[in-house]
Amino acid sequence: MIRHWDPFRKIVLRNSMDRGVDRDLALAPASWKSFNWSVALDVVESEDEYLVKDSFPGINPEDLDITFDDNRLTLKGEVKGEPEVDETRYHLRERRYGSFTRSIKMPSGIDSDNIEARYDKGILELLLPKVEEVKPKKIAITTSSPNVIDAESADAVSEN
Repeated sequence: MIRHWDPFRKIVLRNSMDRGVDRDLALAPASWKSFNWSVALDVVESEDEYLVKDSFPGINPEDLDITFDDNRLTLKGEVKGEPEVDETRYHLRERRYGSFTRSIKMPSGIDSDNIEARYDKGILELLLPKVEEVKPKKIAITTSSPNVIDAESADAVSEN
């Protein structure tokens, strides 16, 4: 394999990397401040309901606002940040704080009058039951003639 040598390739690559690092360093202090962020959800469907799970460590359930309107589930809240001390120099600050909101469109057929919310050890679970007409129904199969083998007829056939 023959490669064409480009003396400027390393310079262009280096400049691109420098711009990326400079941009990240310039944004770092701003990213430490309070900002609006989204939360990650798990949504699981069973035969009777949808289960929505999320983790909110360190937040009081009273600070959560959960609404369901027009098949849209919305979670809002705020995680209060710790006050910053000027003489403190953070080496790493990844815990999120500030306002958050998450809204997802759910399938139709949810019994909104019977939605339940449970909160335990920082885990929020929402149970969204399905209305009866959307639940799958088991349909029994009937036959007009039974599938029974007559033992005497079977013996007679095997002797011949």
